[in-house]
Amino acid sequence: MSDLPRKAVTRTAKLAALPLGIAGRATWGLGKRIVGESAEIVGRELQQRTAEQLFKVLGELKGGAMKFGQTLSVFESALPEDVAGPYRAALTKLQEAAPPMPTRTMHSVLAERLGEDWPDLFLEFDDEPAAAASIGQVHRAVWHDGREVAVKVQYPGAGEALLSDLNQLSRFARLLGPLIPGMDVKPLITELRDRVSEELDYGLEAQAQQAHAEEFAGDPDVVVPAVVHQCDQVLVTEWIDGVPLSEVISGGTPEQRDRAGQLLSRFLFSGPARTGLLHADPHPGNFRLVPGGPDGEDDWRLGVLDFGTVDRLPGGLPEPIGNSLRMTLDGEANAVYELLREEGFVKESIELEPDAVLDYLVPIIEPALVDEFTFTRGWMRSQAARLADPRSPAHQLGRRLNLPPAYLLIHRVTLSTIGVLCQLGATVRLREELEEWLPGFVLDEESEGKEAVAEA
Repeated sequence: MSDLPRKAVTRTAKLAALPLGIAGRATWGLGKRIVGESAEIVGRELQQRTAEQLFKVLGELKGGAMKFGQTLSVFESALPEDVAGPYRAALTKLQEAAPPMPTRTMHSVLAERLGEDWPDLFLEFDDEPAAAASIGQVHRAVWHDGREVAVKVQYPGAGEALLSDLNQLSRFARLLGPLIPGMDVKPLITELRDRVSEELDYGLEAQAQQAHAEEFAGDPDVVVPAVVHQCDQVLVTEWIDGVPLSEVISGGTPEQRDRAGQLLSRFLFSGPARTGLLHADPHPGNFRLVPGGPDGEDDWRLGVLDFGTVDRLPGGLPEPIGNSLRMTLDGEANAVYELLREEGFVKESIELEPDAVLDYLVPIIEPALVDEFTFTRGWMRSQAARLADPRSPAHQLGRRLNLPPAYLLIHRVTLSTIGVLCQLGATVRLREELEEWLPGFVLDEESEGKEAVAEA
């Protein structure tokens, strides 16, 4: 039997409590203001109560509810600071921890999948989970050959819970919108739901992780633990020690923040070029700073975990991304507009002014305009405000653009990574990574010749 709250009625009731609770607290807050308490104090208290309930419900349910919470957590940089504080503490907890399943349940899964003699596979096994996530938890152990390993055990009923949660969340997505102002929550939930079957398949995850482990073996900047053993609902990989990125965000040194930001950017763009796969779950719980970078033990490498969600890009990131980014930086409004139309970002039935499209894009790509850019929560908030304000030209134009399905996951991963960079407050040489890894961003001689012919 599973100890994961699995019955549809139970889970639905818990999730329904989120928007109902938000509405109830709003009424309570109105009452407090009527009797004379300041709006600022009442607002702060409302946010704190909402954040506490959010973590409690999403963390207890695990499944799709917690996956949704983890995804939201990387966007807290876009919130106004007086709103972000209470959410930050609650949401970032979802990046590293959740209530674990009971030991007896975990043992029964291991016995069913690895055999009744499963303890013989390990020299040591820690029953206390090292991490608990949305569909499984991780235990530290020593494999029978002496290697330290991470044993990932999937919660019984995780697939059913995942789909149930995301279906329920999508029904009241509009009510959940205020959690991240200006963000359309429903497409995010839909995209998460579309990835359910892949994330539950530890066989696919093992293939993606091993492909990265082999490609990055011996890399001076990135370390990916190798796969040791895999079967249904259980995945055993090498263990890596390091500083969780969530700890770097909350209390890291400026050097750690900048190094983490640079390596995260490098991995985002180099991964697809080197493996044909895009790691598509970039919340801080999936990354570590590991000692022993190019400059010795005092330097750092980026440890990358959890390959349950990937985008398969055999040719690397699509070349139109690099082309459009380069042309935007060069101010080629008409060329950018035509490329966006060809790729389906502007539908045939829509007519826009190329210069207006350029004005919409330039502030977003500001980090690529300079050799070095410092990502901050303030910059993220300014972008969110510009795009979310119904009165702004950027908001009105953005509503008329389209996001083709082929670019949906790439878009979410990029936005999420930028959110983490802003949480880090990292100074990053982003343009350097784009020039090295993004197809189309730098013209080769053949492409320059073709472009000259096209212009002629």
